[in-house]
Amino acid sequence: MTTQADETPTYVFLTNFTQQGIGDVTESPGRTEEAKALVESMGGTWKGFFVTMGRYDGLVIAELPDDATAAQAALTLASGGNVTTETLRAFPLDEFRDIVDATE
Repeated sequence: MTTQADETPTYVFLTNFTQQGIGDVTESPGRTEEAKALVESMGGTWKGFFVTMGRYDGLVIAELPDDATAAQAALTLASGGNVTTETLRAFPLDEFRDIVDATE
């Protein structure tokens, strides 16, 4: 079985455009590349970006060293004023099994 120490934590960043961000939406692909560079500069791995339909405008999946680094990334992304973020810690199935096993 895999344990939490064996894997870099995965995070999902749910994003919504702000009024400023939608106002210059044509710049969004470039900002996405900047976000990727930010994640990588923080020791993370960019797994993907998706534009979504529904409650959120987009999402980023990334691996980052720890919760504090993920929080710093989210704050840095939001500080540009173009998006708001909601950050989720994602647990792969093996790690979820370990969590469940520990509750028994």
